[in-house]
Amino acid sequence: MPENLDNVRERIDEIDRQLRELLNQRAACAQEVARIKARSETGETPAYYRPEREAQILARLRAENQGPLPDAHIERLFREIISCCLSLEQPLTVACLGPTGTYTEAAAIKQFGHFAKLRALASVGDVFREVESGAAHYGVVAVENSADGMVKHTLDCFITSPLKVCAEIELPIHHALLVKRGGSADGLREICAHEQSLGQCRHWLDTHYATLSRRPVASNAEAARIAAEQDGVAAIAGEMAADRYGLDILHSNIEDQADNKTRFFVIGDQTVEPSGRDRTSIMVATRNEPGALYKVLEPFHRHGISLSRIESRPSKSSNWSYVFFIDFEGHANENGIAAVLEELASVATDLKNLGSYPRAL
Repeated sequence: MPENLDNVRERIDEIDRQLRELLNQRAACAQEVARIKARSETGETPAYYRPEREAQILARLRAENQGPLPDAHIERLFREIISCCLSLEQPLTVACLGPTGTYTEAAAIKQFGHFAKLRALASVGDVFREVESGAAHYGVVAVENSADGMVKHTLDCFITSPLKVCAEIELPIHHALLVKRGGSADGLREICAHEQSLGQCRHWLDTHYATLSRRPVASNAEAARIAAEQDGVAAIAGEMAADRYGLDILHSNIEDQADNKTRFFVIGDQTVEPSGRDRTSIMVATRNEPGALYKVLEPFHRHGISLSRIESRPSKSSNWSYVFFIDFEGHANENGIAAVLEELASVATDLKNLGSYPRAL
C-alpha cells in the first residue's frame, strides 16, 4: 500500500533536521580547520581556499552519487556548502570583470559560490592589479573560448604579472540579443558586445543583422548597460545581464556554435598542490633562430606529455620575438614534467611556470 502524503512529509521534515545538524557539524569542522591553520608556526599566511582539496571532494561526490539528483546538481549544491563553510574560515574577496552581469561574474559564482564577495572591475588588467595589491584574495579572468580562441589581453597580463593560475573554470556560453524594455528590431542601428562575443556570433549577425554597425566594448555587461540607456542599440549578453539591466530578449542562443564554452582562470598568489587531475600552464620565450620552437616542444613528445594548447604572443621586451603560452596535462611536481621543465630552462631565454591547477570538472 503506498504511503500517504503526510507520512512522506514527516520523513522530509526529519531528513531536513538531520541535514541541518550535519551542515552545522561540517561548519564547526571548518572553524576548527581555521583555528589549526592560524596556529601554524611556518610564519606564512595560511591558504584557506584550497582548490585541489575542493576538486578532490567534488570528484569523489560525483563518483559516489547514485541519484536521483544528477552529478551536476550535486556539484552545485556542495560548492555552495563549501562556499558557506569557507566564509567562516576566511571571507573571500574575488575580483572579476565588470560591471555586474558578465560571464566572468557567473564563472566566479560557479567556482566560489554566493558567499564570496565579488568585486567588479573595469578591465582584465584591473583584476590582475587588484589581486597583486592584496585588495582581493583571487581574481577570475577569461582565457579561452572554444569558438573564438584565446583572450589576448589575459595572456599579455601574464607576461608581466607575478600571479599564478590556481584553478580553471569552464562555463557554457549562450548569447542573447537584448534590447531596451518594450523595444523591437525596428529602429536598431548598432549592436554592442565584447569583441570575443561579436566573433562568436559573427555568422548569425551576418545572416540576420548584416547592415547594423557593431561596436566592441569592454564587456557584455557594459553592452547591456548601454542598451538599457540608449535607443536604437542592442546588446549581446547572457540572460543574467537581461535580468540585471531590465532588458528584453529579442533572440536567444545566437552563438554560432551550440557547444560554445569559455575557459576561465582563477589567479592568485598561491602554489596549488596536486589534485590527481591537473593541468599546468607555462610561458616560454625563445631565441629568434631556426628550430627554436622545436627545441621547446620536443621534450614533451619524448616524455609522453600531452599538450592541450599552444599560443604565441609578441614579446614586450624586443621586436620580432615571441613568447609561447603552453598548457599540458599533469602537475609540475610529477617527475616527468619536472624533467621537461628543467630541459626547457636550458633552451629558453625565459621560462615562467604560470601554475599547476585542478582541471575543470
